[in-house]
Amino acid sequence: MLQSVQGIVIRTMDHGEGNKIVRLFTPELGKVSVMARGAKKVKSKHAAVTQLFTYGDFVFFKQRGQMGSLNGAEIIEAHHALREDLHKSAYASYLTEMTDRMFGDDEGGHYFFEQLRAGLAAIEEGKDMQIVVHLYEMKMFGLAGYLPVTDSCVSCGGTDGIISFSPTLGGLLCMRCRHKDPSAIAVGEGAQKLLKLFPRMDMRRLGSVQVKEETKQQLKTCMRTYMDTHIGVHWKARGFIEQMEKYNI
Repeated sequence: MLQSVQGIVIRTMDHGEGNKIVRLFTPELGKVSVMARGAKKVKSKHAAVTQLFTYGDFVFFKQRGQMGSLNGAEIIEAHHALREDLHKSAYASYLTEMTDRMFGDDEGGHYFFEQLRAGLAAIEEGKDMQIVVHLYEMKMFGLAGYLPVTDSCVSCGGTDGIISFSPTLGGLLCMRCRHKDPSAIAVGEGAQKLLKLFPRMDMRRLGSVQVKEETKQQLKTCMRTYMDTHIGVHWKARGFIEQMEKYNI
């Protein structure tokens, strides 16, 4: 059956001497893999359109139970800047890695496709990459059924005196319940507001936000610890980001 879809390249794998297996994230079919024959060759018509982060129109033939075979493709947005800049590439790779690992074959949908597309565009446009990533991480928490409680205390349900975030208990804690998790992460008003906003925020509406470094550090600690506690995946791209942070690259 011949399929024609728009998609974003979220992963590529070499196959044989000249071929690539290309993993696409599409609004209609979710996550699909296709064989792009000859795509590794420099002069291949599929060389450019099968690069990571590329957003394009893809036509492929797929029989039931078999991998599709790419027939034709045209670039809509090449996202050259995401591959040419080390930092942008690292953060964009984290978005595509989360998409690839959190969705099974044929899973996805229009909403998540648009969130990924908007996230890649935001990084390329120079918006705060850390905020983009945290917003997308929150989408993944919701997908997995582990959305943290960020509009009240996770323990008593109160909305006053919120002072910390407990990855173990699954959300914000007020000063009366702080003793229930001695390892809870202290969060100021700025971090609390963003944690409350992230679950409801559409990536397509993200503006050029200005966030204090102290707030960003609190968010980073909360989101990474929560991800490690509840998702438990070793993210290669995030590991690279952490190395860049460690060595101030």
